[in-house]
Amino acid sequence: MTAPARGPRPPLPGRDKLATLLPAPSGAARAEGTGAPRAAVVGGGIAGLTAATALAERGIRVTLYERDAQLGGRLAGWRTRLADGSAATMSRGFHAFFRQYYNLRSLLRRTDPALTGLTALPDYPLRHGSGRRDSFRHVPRTPPWSALGFVALSESFSVRDLPRIRPRAALPLLDVRVPDVYERLDHVSAYDLLEAIRFPAAARHLAFEVFSRSFFADPRGLSAAEMALMFHVYFLGSSEGLLFDVPREPFPQALWDPLAARLDRLGAEVRTDTAVDEVSVTPTEGFTVTATSRTEPYDAVVLALDPAGLRSLVARSAGLGDARWRERIARLRNAPPFLVSRLWLDRPVRADRPGFLGTSGYGPLDNVSVLSAWEGEAARWAARAGGSVLELHAYALPEDADRDTVAKELLGELHRLYPETRQARVADARHEWRADCPLFPVGGHGDRPTVHTSVPGLVVAGDTVRTGLPVALMERAATSGFLAANTLLGRWGLRGHDLWTVPGRGRSAVLRLAAGRFGAAYGDEERRGVPGNGLFVDRMSTTITS
Repeated sequence: MTAPARGPRPPLPGRDKLATLLPAPSGAARAEGTGAPRAAVVGGGIAGLTAATALAERGIRVTLYERDAQLGGRLAGWRTRLADGSAATMSRGFHAFFRQYYNLRSLLRRTDPALTGLTALPDYPLRHGSGRRDSFRHVPRTPPWSALGFVALSESFSVRDLPRIRPRAALPLLDVRVPDVYERLDHVSAYDLLEAIRFPAAARHLAFEVFSRSFFADPRGLSAAEMALMFHVYFLGSSEGLLFDVPREPFPQALWDPLAARLDRLGAEVRTDTAVDEVSVTPTEGFTVTATSRTEPYDAVVLALDPAGLRSLVARSAGLGDARWRERIARLRNAPPFLVSRLWLDRPVRADRPGFLGTSGYGPLDNVSVLSAWEGEAARWAARAGGSVLELHAYALPEDADRDTVAKELLGELHRLYPETRQARVADARHEWRADCPLFPVGGHGDRPTVHTSVPGLVVAGDTVRTGLPVALMERAATSGFLAANTLLGRWGLRGHDLWTVPGRGRSAVLRLAAGRFGAAYGDEERRGVPGNGLFVDRMSTTITS
């Protein structure tokens, strides 16, 4: 192994001067030669690709297993042939690359240092079925001016609404810390917390529920702690703002094909179309991984799977982990199903339609993307056909919902939202019905796995994982991948990787003090056994406004 080396403090990853650096654990620069440790990474989504990259960069001999034919997990893409004979790339739907996704962006910079493969959308507009609109384009990015600016500019707030709001009930949102926020709010639903605060109904439906449904869950079933963390990451705790970037080309071309090529250059082996059947612990504290009737030895294993995949693999791998850990994994649940409908229309939409629009009050429709406004492949098809390419999302659908019926409802709501599409012919369509996102239910935080396990050399990564850091969604997946790799690298005396997060606490000392006093009252209530959800929030609302 080569000698350790430390460079100067890395530059800030964004505009927020309060962004927090987690320095890389020290150690040798890399492992050298055929005696370097072997690691298996199970799962080729963001978390698995991050872990594999971070390990391979330090000389670890990595094998990445992915059961599907494509890399990317929930950001995978695959080729399809349209009715007009042209080739297109289908995916599981739109994803926003927020500016505070520091660690995900660090991964992407491995192959695109200037992030030229991403392009900024100029706004993040929201629209309610009643006609109300909100926008983040002109909202200041630095708290507390971001919150004040949103209220001042929002159509969802009015002067007569303000006296009804209970500011003290909102204090937990102003000083979010991990894991404290889970201790304070995990047993309250996002819906009930907003009821306690008495946000105006219009604002709750248009802004807060749009955010909460980005977790693929109804606010009544989502932990208030997760919602509070979300507001901290995207709005109240970061000065990066709520505007975001999107890939200029489909996910494989823009993101994963270049990263797979880099893994190959680093000596890693990527095995797609290869499902892992079992992971076993050997008497020498190593592992064997069995896939497609082939069993191979490894020094360490990273499990980077969605909840269903993790449950299934652990159930098939007798003796992997202790009984308590296995029971917690078995209790993990997936979020309700969602539907993505992509439509190739023979006519363009109006030129002023936004590239992305969040919606509420339009039946099952949660958002609309005009892909041909920003994705190269879609734009080229639209130019040839004189049409447009749109994508419709419906989240948190009933388990027994009829897929064809929901797809027709989405099209009807699109016609209501963008009337010019009523005259358009659907030249082709693809519909993706999935139910593999993690669920963050009320009271479920304790069951979620951490990166570390009781088995030396076995680590877990993914957006289900408890990281102890203020990260969410894709950024939680990437961060957990780096944390998993750092854990293993430290075990082998190798240097880890720097990580960044948004600030780990509220930005205002005055508001932190006020939130701390409220938090103590919440703890007293909890110790006296006051129940969660609606009963607790009703009592909490009465208490804190007296």
